[in-house]
Amino acid sequence: MKQKENKSAFLKAFWDTPQLRVLDFLVHNYFFDYPLTEIARESNVGYSSLQKIFPQMIKIGILKKTRKVGKSDYYQADKDNSFFKRMIYLNLDLIGRTIENMDDEGNEEKEIVLRA
Repeated sequence: MKQKENKSAFLKAFWDTPQLRVLDFLVHNYFFDYPLTEIARESNVGYSSLQKIFPQMIKIGILKKTRKVGKSDYYQADKDNSFFKRMIYLNLDLIGRTIENMDDEGNEEKEIVLRA
C-alpha cells in the first residue's frame, strides 16, 4: 500500500488505523457511493482488511448499500446515522483548529489540542 503524504486533521488527531482511514474517507466523501474496492483503494486500506471492518460498519449503521452495478455492490455513508453526523462535525472542528494553528505560510505551528 502506498502511504498518503498528507494526513487529514482527523488522522493526525487520532491514530492512523485501517478503521479510522476508512471512516476518514467516508467522512470526506459521504455524498457519493462507492464499491468496496474503491473504498479500500482511496482509504489506503487492503481489501482483505476492509472486508473484516465492513460488517461492523454495516451493523452499526455507518454504511448502507445503495445499488448494484454489474457484480459490484455500492455503499454510501449513512448521513442520517447520529454517530456519523457527529463524525462530520468533529472533522469540521478539527479542520478549523488546524487552520487556526497555521502560520502565514500554511505550515502547522503546533499540535492540535482537543478540548471541550
